[in-house]
Amino acid sequence: MTDSNATAKPTPGPGPRPSGTPKPGGKAAQPPKPHAVKPAPGPDQAHPHAVVVPAATDPSKWGRVDEDGTAWVRTADGERVIGSWQAGDAAEGLAHFGRRFDDLATEVALLEARLAAGADARKTKAAALALAETLPTAAVIGDIDSLATRLQAITEHSEEAAAHAKEEKERARHEHTERKEALAAEAEQIAAESTQWKAAGDRLREILDEWKSIRGVDRKVDDALWKRYSKAREAFNRRRGAHFAELDRERATAKTRKEELCVRAEELSGSTDWTGTAAVFRDLLTEWKAAGRAPREADEALWRRFKSAQDVFFAARNAAVSERDAEFEHNATAKLELLDAYEHIDPATGLEAARAALRELQDKWDAIGKVPRERMQELEGRLRAIEKRVRDAADQQWRRTDPEAVARAAQFRERVAQFEEQAAKAEAAGKKRDAEKALEQAKQWREWAEAAEGAVSNL
Repeated sequence: MTDSNATAKPTPGPGPRPSGTPKPGGKAAQPPKPHAVKPAPGPDQAHPHAVVVPAATDPSKWGRVDEDGTAWVRTADGERVIGSWQAGDAAEGLAHFGRRFDDLATEVALLEARLAAGADARKTKAAALALAETLPTAAVIGDIDSLATRLQAITEHSEEAAAHAKEEKERARHEHTERKEALAAEAEQIAAESTQWKAAGDRLREILDEWKSIRGVDRKVDDALWKRYSKAREAFNRRRGAHFAELDRERATAKTRKEELCVRAEELSGSTDWTGTAAVFRDLLTEWKAAGRAPREADEALWRRFKSAQDVFFAARNAAVSERDAEFEHNATAKLELLDAYEHIDPATGLEAARAALRELQDKWDAIGKVPRERMQELEGRLRAIEKRVRDAADQQWRRTDPEAVARAAQFRERVAQFEEQAAKAEAAGKKRDAEKALEQAKQWREWAEAAEGAVSNL
């Protein structure tokens, strides 16, 4: 190849003018910078597939430029002319062709990096073969044999790299397919079972975001899996929509029922049947809880309405109870004073007077009215004691004058006389045994007569 600046006779190896060769009389042009080459990263920036730009080589080790501008390169096949340098001295020409070699070495390094990074091995191999074909005629000065060896290695390893890349691609496709299958299955489970509507909806969106980030799945398989996910999401949305529609219906029913309970509570709020109405309010509250929740704002407003009616009734009842308690306490004081006044009743000084005083006490007692529950036992106990004292005295008097008791004692005496008469007759007739028997019976009836007479006389 002859440089465009050459003024000497043509040299062997014709070919196109190397890019960057200076024009006659001008300065040596700088070699073009590779568009895909970047400076090698520092130690803290390096990564497995980083392109390392080779350091500039010493072209004098691999070729020379004669004083007449002829440029030579040495390879394993010997020395050959690569062009002519006419733009400056020989040292500048040697540096020029050395830089061109560095550019070529950078292209080889790029191909090695592409192969290591798993790029398309076939394209990398084709580029390496094309670059190798240019080496025998390349207008560069450097270790061309090492470049040829490296390009040969790229060519040989590209098939292995292609197979490895295919294997990795298949492995990744398998993993991504399995992941999408798992996501589709999870979505189907959510659609069929979950009732945690918000959490489940959030999870379905997360699945979708992850789904979009997964690449490399076979198109047909991906479409089928997407249909599964999409169908599951639609089923969940339908089920969730049905749930909330039913919830809305239930809340509407609850609202209607609670409005009815409010009306009923308001009707009862003015009642003075404290015990009965309080029981009805308890029942209404039970029904309120069983009615369920109405829409939130309506539920809160209805509860305020219901409670207001309830409070009106119970406030009135509490006021009435307080008034009643004060009245009962006053009654208790009055009954206590009444008991103190009639405590002196004594039947022993006159039963009829005691009876009259007791009737007077009972009439006044009933007229006073009720007392607090906790005072009843004390007060009633004192009244019952007075009543018992009078009643016992009356009972004793009645038993003492009871005609039946007196007649019974006389009958017993008559039987005694009869058996004594029988005994005397038997004795006179010489019937000693009959006499003893009659006397024994007379003795028994005498004891009964004396007991009956004693019961009457002791009253």
